[in-house]
Amino acid sequence: MIMKVEIWSDFVCPFCYIGKRRFESALEQFPHRNEVEIVYRSFELDPNSKRDLPGDIHDMLASKYGMSREKAMAMNFNVGEQAQSVGLTYHFDMMKPTNTFDAHRLAHFAGRYGKSAEMTERLLQAYFTEGKHIGDHETLTALAAELGLDRDEVAAMLSGEEGKTEVRSDEQEASALGVRGVPFFVFNRKYAISGAQPTELFADTLNKVWSEAHPLVFVNGADGESADVCEDGVCGVPPTPEHKS
Repeated sequence: MIMKVEIWSDFVCPFCYIGKRRFESALEQFPHRNEVEIVYRSFELDPNSKRDLPGDIHDMLASKYGMSREKAMAMNFNVGEQAQSVGLTYHFDMMKPTNTFDAHRLAHFAGRYGKSAEMTERLLQAYFTEGKHIGDHETLTALAAELGLDRDEVAAMLSGEEGKTEVRSDEQEASALGVRGVPFFVFNRKYAISGAQPTELFADTLNKVWSEAHPLVFVNGADGESADVCEDGVCGVPPTPEHKS
């Protein structure tokens, strides 16, 4: 039985990239990793965001949370250190805040060609490390072409309506599940992990879900009982009898 892990995330969410790396680290250690299906789901942190925004990521954070630019920079520095701990490099001064709806459409389009995972990774890297404008159609087309997708098909998709239904469907499903923030990981539609949690938690959850879906089956009875077991399920050395003089 294949284990299904669904991941709701956004391409401008710094903890989504960090959480992705921590989950991947746990998955790499998981002995049944080849029997795990990963499905990336769309989630927009700010659906009303404009494609082109003034200022930089520090200004946006300061405005969003009503704090000084200096405090916003300090917060981003701390997030950058967490990113470094999982092998990622964040260039906050280069990041271009934008609307991610079209990037999500592109990820769904790439999924039709079996490149959902590759496109997701490429978009995250482009935004956080390379400072690319992932709301710009030319940029998105170029990123898709790097993965071997047809430029003309991608350009036509972005200029039309294709992919919009898929993105909205993911977002509606997230709302129904009670998702209020990302990253959000759902295992076999039974267990969920919210946030960029430690690798150990992801590893424990993978093992738990797998063991529940693949219980041990006793070949000698429903509960493994046999005539050749000790009384009351306990085996012990009987006490040495006392010798009377």
